This record gives sequence, C-alpha cells and structure tokens, in this order.
Amino acid sequence: MRGLYLVTPNWDDTDRLLDVSEQALQEGVALLQYRHKSAEADQRREQAGALLDLARKYGVPFIINDFIELCEELDADGVHVGGTDASVAQVRTRLGKDKIVGASCYGDMALARTAEAGGASYVAFGGFYPSLVKKYPVTTPLDIVLQAKREIALPCVVIGGMTPENAAPLAARGADMVAAITSVYQAEDVDIAVQQFNHLFVE
Repeated sequence: MRGLYLVTPNWDDTDRLLDVSEQALQEGVALLQYRHKSAEADQRREQAGALLDLARKYGVPFIINDFIELCEELDADGVHVGGTDASVAQVRTRLGKDKIVGASCYGDMALARTAEAGGASYVAFGGFYPSLVKKYPVTTPLDIVLQAKREIALPCVVIGGMTPENAAPLAARGADMVAAITSVYQAEDVDIAVQQFNHLFVE
C-alpha cells in the first residue's frame, strides 16, 4: 500500500463519478474507497458495484466506507471504519483475515495502537489541513507520521485537505498513502493531479 488513496465525493451523478474515477485509475491509484454519506441504499449499491468493476479492471483494491453489509454483498476488498463505527476488531472478526480493514485514528496514537491490535490493515491520520468535504478540527500535527512509523507496524495514511503540495512534507515523513477527494475529482486536469500525487512516492 503506497501512493494515492482515492476517495470518492458525494456525487449523485453516477456517470460523472465513474468517468473521473476511471481517468484517475488509468494514471495509477493505490487504493479506491467509495464514500457517499448521503446516498440512498439503492444508489449506494449501484455506484459501489460499478466502481468495484472499474477497480477490478485496473487491478486496484476497492473498499467501502462504513457499510460492512455492502462490502459483504458485493465481495469488495474491505471497509474503512471511523471512530463512531464498529470497532476494527469487530469488523475483522466479521470479514475474516483476507479483507482490508482501515481505521480513522484522527490525531490519536492510542486509537492507532488499538486499531493495530484489533487487526487493522492500515491506520489513517488527519485532518492535517482544512477540507472542503469533511468538517473537523485541524489539529493533527505533521510529526504524528514520524511517531506512527516508529511505533505502528502498519501502512500510514494521511487525510484532510490534501493537495500534492501540502502532502509533500507528510510523504517526506514517511506517509505510505495520501487520501484525496477534491484535489482529484474537482481538478482541472485529473491526469496531472494524479501524476503529481504519485510523484510524491517516487524514490
């Protein structure tokens, strides 16, 4: 797990969602997450299923935010859980050892340690910067990435207002993946945006 972690926006326009997602996947994405907090169940199933097909086409793991049942129904590659969702340990027990289980840890190393003990596949920290999508306190220090790389034996994801420019110091500190929504889905040139993110991980 290394590179751009693409997270979908709350778009109801499925054709547009698939079009931009495929542009990004063509350029190279490490992980694709379906996240649509306000979708109705039928729409969520339709969009997730179509995105799963795209992800399979490009050989990219596909995970679903929060909705464990939908992951099971579609046989997606895993789920991402936040602080108010089911615990990592519960999700790991339910999905088994082969699925990806990601955990939001905000700016809290204790949460990251609990997630690791519960069987998480990766830990996600943030927000580091103001986001156009998520509303949260921008209080996570950049150096938590250094601490996580010392203390947690899992890939480290950084989230929250990410652009290729402001993600650079986090990648330099050892972040394994940068999660982005707006910087890709609303980019003037999706190809260039993805290339710029991926360039952060070129040795």
